[in-house]
Amino acid sequence: MTRPIRWGIIGCGAVTEVKSGPPYSMTAGFELHGVMRRSLEKAKDYATRHGVPFYTNSASEIIEAPEIDAVYIATPPDTHKKYALMVAQAGKPCCMEKPMAPNYADSLAIHTAFEERQLPLFVAYYRRSLPRFLKIREWLQADHIGEVRHVQWQKSRSISPTDQSGAYNWRTDAKVAPGGYFDDLASHGLDLFTFLLGPIGKASGHATNQMGLYTAHDAITGSWVHENGTTGSGSWIFGAGIPKDEVTILGSKGEIRFSVLDEAPLELITEKGTERLVIAHPKHVQQYHVAHMARHLNGGIQHPSIGKSALHTSWVMDSILGVL
Repeated sequence: MTRPIRWGIIGCGAVTEVKSGPPYSMTAGFELHGVMRRSLEKAKDYATRHGVPFYTNSASEIIEAPEIDAVYIATPPDTHKKYALMVAQAGKPCCMEKPMAPNYADSLAIHTAFEERQLPLFVAYYRRSLPRFLKIREWLQADHIGEVRHVQWQKSRSISPTDQSGAYNWRTDAKVAPGGYFDDLASHGLDLFTFLLGPIGKASGHATNQMGLYTAHDAITGSWVHENGTTGSGSWIFGAGIPKDEVTILGSKGEIRFSVLDEAPLELITEKGTERLVIAHPKHVQQYHVAHMARHLNGGIQHPSIGKSALHTSWVMDSILGVL
């Protein structure tokens, strides 16, 4: 395009302050033109601090504004379908936060709406764009650990003060996030594994609520098989005493160890020894994700996280939760 692509954000809350919002202003070819929040006062405050010319408390004003070319949906997942279908109807490209929706059926409806109109749809599985995880992909493609046999992930965290207090948290409300923190956190890892190891052909699991502190699940285990034959397993426990975030990819000639959500060193372990790398995330963690969108929309490289790949992740998650 001869002018910048002008973006509007629906839901300019905490996630957009540092992680995702600033890249829409920093990225060449993009401009952040408008923001929306239910509180007009908070929307004005965000716009003032970030130098955004337009603010509103109406999502439809962002979506329908002729001076806004594309929309970023940064609301909780239970509203993604509603707003995404409005964006598709308006004929505009869209990026939305992950997970795509609270369930596979809604994710499919979103994907279908954009496919039918041949509109770009991106989902903020930004780990596909981060140098830290691209290094792991590089190791795998260079055959450093041989044929990949299995991937396993153990993710646990302690009970948070919010959980203990009983205060409302959409991440543990079964109407918004049926899997609880699994929806918010495990989705990143499961999506990353399909990026690194290819699509998953079969998946199953068990989900329960052990603590009774909220309505969503708090303990999930799962197993799966990638289409290339690699097996996988995971456990996500949100009432454990010791937090962990440990992934191991086992190969015929070695293994790779890393964390999905923490920034522990990457480890490549082979007969030659152990190589450890520390690759820090950028200050604005969605910086590379947004930059890839700019190249995609301007006719360059295909973005690594589009509606089709995010839809697959939604299918895997619902398969593990046992709701398909």
